[in-house]
Amino acid sequence: MATFFLIIIYLAFISLGLPDSLLGSAWPVMQPELHAPLGAAGVLYMTIAAGTIVSSLASGTILSRFGTGRVTLVSCIMTAGALLGYSTSPSLIWLLVCAIPLGLGAGAVDAGLNNYVAAHYKAHHMSWLHCFWGVGATLGPVIMAQFITNNAWRYGYLTVAAIQCALVVILFFTLPLWDRVAKIHKASSTAEQEDVIHELPEEDAARHPLKIKGVKLALVSFMLYCGIEAAVGLWGSSFLVNMKNVSASTAAQWVSLYYAGITAGRFITGFITFKVSNRNLIRGGQLIALIGALLLFLPLPDGFTLAGFIIVGFGLAPIYPCMLHETPVRFGKKQSQTIMGYQMAVAYTGSTLMPPLLGLLASSLTIGIFPFYIVLCAAAMLLFSERLNAFLKPNANAKTAQAVISADESIKS
Repeated sequence: MATFFLIIIYLAFISLGLPDSLLGSAWPVMQPELHAPLGAAGVLYMTIAAGTIVSSLASGTILSRFGTGRVTLVSCIMTAGALLGYSTSPSLIWLLVCAIPLGLGAGAVDAGLNNYVAAHYKAHHMSWLHCFWGVGATLGPVIMAQFITNNAWRYGYLTVAAIQCALVVILFFTLPLWDRVAKIHKASSTAEQEDVIHELPEEDAARHPLKIKGVKLALVSFMLYCGIEAAVGLWGSSFLVNMKNVSASTAAQWVSLYYAGITAGRFITGFITFKVSNRNLIRGGQLIALIGALLLFLPLPDGFTLAGFIIVGFGLAPIYPCMLHETPVRFGKKQSQTIMGYQMAVAYTGSTLMPPLLGLLASSLTIGIFPFYIVLCAAAMLLFSERLNAFLKPNANAKTAQAVISADESIKS
């Protein structure tokens, strides 16, 4: 039953990725039909991102009150309704209205499913979960491409909305399984989980989550990661065209290989997690991403630049899912649900604000600053992540010592 239910969660994450790439694919034909300014797509993106950040911040309270299953169901209904609204939108104003429930629904699902998998499944499932998000994000443009050639972008949104509605039906009939599967995993959980700090001391658990030792460092790491991922995707082609004299079509293909590196890397990471801990995978991924960024920075032939994009993608692949899966390990299961929401909110903030910051710098200076920006952010992410590991190590050592003392006392008694 747990395996069957995991398939449903994977399907939910595919559906979460489907709408993310629709707007960019359809906007060239949507914009003239709706008589909207070219830059209006950015306003829509910011509206969706704002809704996602708000729902992520509130997800801890909402999930505690209503449960992951109900929140996921309602959120999918919201996103399905928003996509139906997009398919019938007569104007830009209507698109903006529909962008609000689309963002709110996506943020709640993202935080809820990530925390559920982190709490109840092994690390490889988290990597594969985000691999399936990549599948959804890849399928979105493929679906839309079948319709925009005939200027029928509305049918593309309608098709994705229909897929979301099918998921709503599945979620409705499997609603009782959420608590049942959680109880199964709770009953079967043992002390052999990888480096698990099961709970914080009572005085730490009672604090506001942001006051718990190490949480702010984790949030900064999430922001930097998502800022790097989004910045490379947004500005990579511009850097290649303007600084490396690569054609626009070739640059697009190179950037697509960067995304392929992330997706394939997460699939491979799922198998590596059987032998390597999350902490080592995070550290290794950050080092690999930094090496790839250095290849972009150094004045090397074009082949090294292409390798740099692919290496950055492979390096980034394990970082995000492994950091998410570490949340209950780092901060205890009692606080993980709320902290997960904060992490998702900060992640979306990073992907929303850091790429425009790079664009602002590039406008004032040159797009040649792109690799320096990526190297700087990758190095900072590694620094904050290692600082977090140093903070958490005393907690782990203290718990190990306490376990040894308890064992000795029980033997003596």
